[in-house]
Amino acid sequence: MSANPASPASSRTEGAPRDVVQPVPGDGHGDPLRVLVLSGSFRTGSFNRQLAVLTAKLLAENGAAADLAHLRDFDMPSYDGDVETVQGQPQNSVALRDRLQAAQAFVLASPEYNASVPGVVKNAIDWLSRFRPQPFKDKHALLVSASPSMMGGNRGLWALRVPLEHLGARVYPDMFSLARAHQAFGDSGDLHDTDLQDRLAATVKAFLSLVEADTNYPALQRCWYEFLGDQTSAQVTQRAET
Repeated sequence: MSANPASPASSRTEGAPRDVVQPVPGDGHGDPLRVLVLSGSFRTGSFNRQLAVLTAKLLAENGAAADLAHLRDFDMPSYDGDVETVQGQPQNSVALRDRLQAAQAFVLASPEYNASVPGVVKNAIDWLSRFRPQPFKDKHALLVSASPSMMGGNRGLWALRVPLEHLGARVYPDMFSLARAHQAFGDSGDLHDTDLQDRLAATVKAFLSLVEADTNYPALQRCWYEFLGDQTSAQVTQRAET
């Protein structure tokens, strides 16, 4: 992908209706963190969609506002530089960019296709990468997957880290892959295996704690460039690091 800025897009944006899972009432201090939870599968009965819904619920239980979205509602044409030059960004890429920018972090529940990233997920990343400022830059990301296989889609998540980290996303080290997903979910949407349910809940809680620290308690300021094509105008980035 070229590092040239995207062509101007229309200021009018449309997208899928918002499905925000409201946080469980807590101590009432401050506004809740907003996390975009995106299902990367187009299939209606997708296990990754079920995992996204469960993750959104766990985020809400930890005090966050989860903005649940499905990639099929933001369908985009295959990336084509000539189309971008003539027509600008697709309306759905603008809408998804806006949802991402409105959040402090995002969760991506992505399937694994042939041991790698699904084309529709990579295509969405490629379109969003053309915006300036870069919407993935400095966003915290948690990657989860579900698959009927014994690998749980884990190989696809390792491949997915590469473009996201290249674009400046701060991908959480721990990922969650749900194997044998066709047998994993109960009628309530929780996982039958309580150990796996607890592990996912612990991962979500730890991820959210990092996002909260980085958002509300920055410990330092410094110039932060993740890749050579980063030409954003921000001079410094606030960071909470341990």
